[in-house]
Amino acid sequence: MKKLLFWTTTAWVVGVMTVTGVLSVAHTKPMMEGFAHLGYPVYFANLLGVAKLLGVCALLAPGLARIKEWAYAGFAIVIISASYSHLNSGDGLKALEPLASLAALAVSYWARSVDRRVFFLSRPSTSRPPTRFEAIVDPERAQ
Repeated sequence: MKKLLFWTTTAWVVGVMTVTGVLSVAHTKPMMEGFAHLGYPVYFANLLGVAKLLGVCALLAPGLARIKEWAYAGFAIVIISASYSHLNSGDGLKALEPLASLAALAVSYWARSVDRRVFFLSRPSTSRPPTRFEAIVDPERAQ
């Protein structure tokens, strides 16, 4: 069930980011009108579009757990920024639309499998002897 949830929400995020990334890079009329409405310069469409497409590649590529972490963070920043930009441009409830993608991104991040995660603190260091506390808590490690 968790795997299905991961792939469903990841497909949603990948779909949204791919479509908007391609439309940005292609400088389609509706996308460029949207950028102008939000007050962004034309070159920002290229920067944002390429970044989105690279993030999509990172999420779909096997391995690359650390890069996936950056892609998730980048997408979260992009989505929150889109919502904030629409809110400040007077778009009213349209500012809430990107938050559906943010929810899907959060569920995708939560439901990802162990091989797609980076563990910073979970690997015990074997290069040093255990501390006195570690030896009390885990006597097998002290030997």
